Amino acid sequence: MKIFSLLFILLCSVASYSQHVNFNSQKNWSLNKKELQFGLGATQFNGDLGGGATYGIDYSPKDIDWASTGISGLIGFRYRFHPMLSTSSSLSFFTLKGDDKYSQESVRNARNLSFKSGVFEVQQKLELILFSKEQFSPSYNLPGASNIKNKNIQAYIFGGIGFCYFNPKAEYNGDWVALRPLKTEGVNYKPFSLTVPAGLGFRVGISNMWRIGMEVSYVKTFSDYIDDVSTNYISTSQLSSQMAIDLADRSNGNTGFVPGSQRGDSKQNDAYYHLNIIITRNITYKDYGKQRKKIEASSSKYKV
Repeated sequence: MKIFSLLFILLCSVASYSQHVNFNSQKNWSLNKKELQFGLGATQFNGDLGGGATYGIDYSPKDIDWASTGISGLIGFRYRFHPMLSTSSSLSFFTLKGDDKYSQESVRNARNLSFKSGVFEVQQKLELILFSKEQFSPSYNLPGASNIKNKNIQAYIFGGIGFCYFNPKAEYNGDWVALRPLKTEGVNYKPFSLTVPAGLGFRVGISNMWRIGMEVSYVKTFSDYIDDVSTNYISTSQLSSQMAIDLADRSNGNTGFVPGSQRGDSKQNDAYYHLNIIITRNITYKDYGKQRKKIEASSSKYKV
């Protein structure tokens, strides 16, 4: 609480400073109230498949499988309702992957399961702006005006809630086959889940209308079946087809992978990471500098 109190005092002190350009004033931050967001980035899956070389690091950043990095894209809307607070709504599509063949841990590698899934996700986030420097000069670049540049720098943390839809698939005889209908563990799980995102971001202004930045987030889900793996191997008699039998156990005869033995870890739900480059388009702010230039140019035509 002391840290947040100190930050609030510092922001208020900066806001009280007024010269040719104001910092964090009501006018300046409100010039960026409404914004469109576009993102492109990478994803990493944290679940039962793939991962690192040893036990004890699963479901942590150390368990990242770089060879199974996916891609993501998003579009969103951001609304800033306070100098230190904003909210954003986003729709994103991305791929998640996991493959035991990339794991150096012997049991995972011998299990030899893999998946990929396209995921749609809707998120609603609340952002706490920890630091901002917002500098606006309507006369910037005008003839005879003092050369004070516009600036917009923000650092923030965020948390929220979301909802995702997933559809795990595995490669079989050259085709990608949906795993959920095959019930490889005898479970008819739901293909959607609530999610809880949390992370941090930083962005800078590249013009009056555009910002660019980066966001890193960790997203916890309430499902353990994003990779179609959670509990134990089941008997082949419980599987509906030869395809289901082949995809439920891909250990190629390795010992230990028998009905009743552990196939996944049902004690922890799946999660994933996002690393996104975010480009933001301001749809509130009017470029007063350009308008001023037009007025100056128009009035100069009538001078004698």
